[in-house]
Amino acid sequence: MMLVPRRRDFDLFDDIFNDPFFSTNDSKIMQTDIKEHDDSFELLIDLPGFNREDIKMNIEDGYLVVNAKTLSDDEEKDKKGKFVRRERYYGECSRSFYIGNDITEDDIKANFKNGTLKIEVPKKEERKQINEKKYIEIGD
Repeated sequence: MMLVPRRRDFDLFDDIFNDPFFSTNDSKIMQTDIKEHDDSFELLIDLPGFNREDIKMNIEDGYLVVNAKTLSDDEEKDKKGKFVRRERYYGECSRSFYIGNDITEDDIKANFKNGTLKIEVPKKEERKQINEKKYIEIGD
């Protein structure tokens, strides 16, 4: 039998298995609320722990794609400079939302404050293609 020392504020197994790496519930990443207004849609995306520089958005084939990456490096040293604890976390997540082919990058407004990305997408009526009448030729 092996005994593992334990401090009150530290439990090796809780610390390991509460790490995001072991989490199977991805529904907490990039939780999004979508509000409909008369002339636009408002997306509110939760991105705690990310900075504005970590977030990139673009439009691909009628989809608004939001990507976020982060790199965190926490370290604690004792008085002699030896590592007591050193942790690194790298995370990346992405979501896409269908907005149609008539919306451009210039139409979208976005800001990031207190871990929440707010995106405003205007409503545009889809341009309907006017089909020209075509006749079938009748041969002899």
